[in-house]
Amino acid sequence: MRKMTAQAMVDSAFTAPHVTEWVTVDVTATMDLVADLKQDKEFRDAKVTPLLVLAKAMCIAVRRHPDINVSWDEAAQEIVRKDYVNLGIAAATPRGLVVPNIKDADLLGLRDLADAIAALTETARAGRTQPAEMSGGTLTITNVGVFGVDAGTPILNPGEAAIVAFGAVRRTPWVVTAADGTESIEPRWVTTLAMSFDHRMVDGELGSRYLADVAALLADPRRGLVWG
Repeated sequence: MRKMTAQAMVDSAFTAPHVTEWVTVDVTATMDLVADLKQDKEFRDAKVTPLLVLAKAMCIAVRRHPDINVSWDEAAQEIVRKDYVNLGIAAATPRGLVVPNIKDADLLGLRDLADAIAALTETARAGRTQPAEMSGGTLTITNVGVFGVDAGTPILNPGEAAIVAFGAVRRTPWVVTAADGTESIEPRWVTTLAMSFDHRMVDGELGSRYLADVAALLADPRRGLVWG
């Protein structure tokens, strides 16, 4: 497993020209949403986490920026846009890192997406992930925050155009602007997103707009996250 992972990472790092961008986000509204959903009878027994909200935000943002959801056809030397989102979730296992993906994640409602992430993670940790579950991915999340890490420069899963590293969510002093324009410093829940993308397919404008849109959805998830 580790030999395969090592080869895949070397191939990706020395084939795709990586660019990484960061954005720091006030995710207090996301944390409030997570707390509310945990009390909602529809989400009873579901694992509701900030990762779930990020996964949904990434799927919604793809609809607005479909050119982020692409792959590079080496033989034809052209970009191929995908009309589906197979969302990879990097999972650490005793045998090494695996990246199974949720097929057609963009078509799932929030509850179904929560169940899919939980099943994917449980299967990976038990060492039962099948090769088909790791193929065909289009975008990936690596949740470095679970280790207390703030950010990183993630390497693309081979064949994909973008990967988002989700940093630790921390209570941080933050400048808050009120509706009347006045500012105050308040303790807020804050995280950092770091997105690497393949510069053959994704230019700086597209990468920046996509990452900013994901960040905006985490800052204000009720704009369309639950119903999107």
